[in-house]
Amino acid sequence: MSQAETRIALPQRHFGETRRKDAWWLQPLVVAGVLSAFIVYSTWAALQGAHYSFAGYLSPFYSPEIFGNSDHAWFGPWPLWWPSWIPYSPAFLILWAPGGFRFTCYYYRGAYYKAFWASPSNCTVGKPHKKYTGERSFPLILQNIHRYFLYLALIFLVFLSIDVYHGMWFPTAGSGAEFGIGVGTLVLLVNVLLLGSYTLGCHSLRHLIGGRKDCVSKAVGGAMPYKCVSCLNRKHMLCAWLSLFWVGFTDFYIRMLSMGYFTDWRIL
Repeated sequence: MSQAETRIALPQRHFGETRRKDAWWLQPLVVAGVLSAFIVYSTWAALQGAHYSFAGYLSPFYSPEIFGNSDHAWFGPWPLWWPSWIPYSPAFLILWAPGGFRFTCYYYRGAYYKAFWASPSNCTVGKPHKKYTGERSFPLILQNIHRYFLYLALIFLVFLSIDVYHGMWFPTAGSGAEFGIGVGTLVLLVNVLLLGSYTLGCHSLRHLIGGRKDCVSKAVGGAMPYKCVSCLNRKHMLCAWLSLFWVGFTDFYIRMLSMGYFTDWRIL
C-alpha cells in the first residue's frame, strides 16, 4: 500500500440496525407483498388449466397455447404422452420464458434482493450476510442469462400482438366470425403496449443496440433506436410495475369472462 492510500473500516451493522429515522422498511415490505401476491396468483392461474380463453381472447399466461382445449391451441388437445403426475396446463409449457425474463431483470433483481433477501433491506441498514459475493456463484450467477431471456421475450411480444388481432373477431351464430372491438380487445392491446414498453426498455437491449459502441451514431440502426430504447429505459421501473399489474389483470379479466362473472361490452 502506498503512502497516499488509506484503509477505511466501514461500520458493521447487525441485521436491521440503522440510524435512519424514516420508515425505511416500508418500501421493501410493499415490494415483497406485491411480488408475493403476483407469484401466488400467477401460479394458481397456471395450475388451473381452464378458463383462460373467451371468444377470441386468450390469457397472456397461456399464450401461445401449444396444446390445449381451446380454439387457440396450435396442435390440438393435450398429448397422451404427457406424464400423469404433472398437471395438465398449457401455461407450464411457456410461462417459464416470460417468468425467467422478469426474474433475471436488472430492476427486479434490486427490488427482490432488498425485499426478500435483505441484501440489504435498504441503504445504511444492516443485512444478515457478513460478506458480499455478488452474482459470481450459484445460484445468482444464473442471473447473467438475462440477455437470452430477452430474445424469448421479444418473440412473445409477437405472439401477444397476434392475440390482439384474434381478439377483434367474435364468433357468430354459425361457424364464422365477425369483426368487432370489445373491452377485452382493449385490455389485450394495453397489455401488449405495457409489456412492449417494459421489454423494449430492457438494459440488455439498450446495450445490444448501442451501449457497447463508443459512438452512438454507430449503433444498430443509427442513433434513433438507441435514443428510443434509452427513453423507455429511464422509465423501466414504472413500466415493470405497470406491465406486471396489467398482465395479471388481463388473465383475471378473461378468466372472469369465461366463468360468467363479467360481461364483455362490445364497443364496435
